[in-house]
Amino acid sequence: MALEDDFSDVLGKAMRGTSLDARGLARATGLSVAAIASWSAGQSAPTGEEARALARALRLDPSAFAEAAASRWHPEPIVLSGVRHHPQRPHPSNGYVFFLDGDKRAALVDPAGIPANLLRILREGAYHLQYVLVTHKHADHCDAAADVAAAFPSARIVVHRADSHALGPLAAGATLVRDGDELPFGDDASIRMLHTPGHTDGSSSYLFRSTVFTGDTLFAGSIGGAYGDRTTYDDILRSVRTRIFTLPDDTVLMPGHGPPSRVGWEKAHNPFFPG
Repeated sequence: MALEDDFSDVLGKAMRGTSLDARGLARATGLSVAAIASWSAGQSAPTGEEARALARALRLDPSAFAEAAASRWHPEPIVLSGVRHHPQRPHPSNGYVFFLDGDKRAALVDPAGIPANLLRILREGAYHLQYVLVTHKHADHCDAAADVAAAFPSARIVVHRADSHALGPLAAGATLVRDGDELPFGDDASIRMLHTPGHTDGSSSYLFRSTVFTGDTLFAGSIGGAYGDRTTYDDILRSVRTRIFTLPDDTVLMPGHGPPSRVGWEKAHNPFFPG
């Protein structure tokens, strides 16, 4: 699976986040406006030295940004026996079902896409669906919630209050969670909600054992765009540093777009987090 963001995407997010347009970035780096415009459009890529100069002006990690410009890093494949990934067609987003070994007790992360596809996945697995975990309010992560709720009425819909309005009438019966809340899962396990605002105000990541489902907060080699009503680009960076990068380095990251990664790999290779 390809990375969600290429170099031009990372450059664009960093420019918007730091409020630097091509002219301001040119003044800060001595690079030409035309070159920056070409890199922003994905028409060409900077040299390593040019990428490092951009990174210093954009508060990015110079080595990781140069690595991204040269397309030198991609996470190694990760397959987990207790997690099933499915593309949320027609959206370009990831959905997941995770479940307990020896039990069909399951949680669905982000009910989105064509409802019939989702329901087929859940029924083929013969899962006992206990939770529907919504990472954030955007349609490509929750637009099938009503259909899933109708098919599995005993499943609890879980969302942060700030994004619950996206669920419409379902919000009235949803389980509204805050940072650190634990959801019992099986006899001796639980799912912990991590509030990771910045992409949206209610953006949530869900930690189960050594796997965290990050929605659009953190991707392999990038972050989500900052679209919060009250939260900002700096908030999404803070969310990753304080909620996700404090987890053990071998924690697996299952993002809302792109391939899985690990906390340690993102610390080493994600340009948005200078060491």
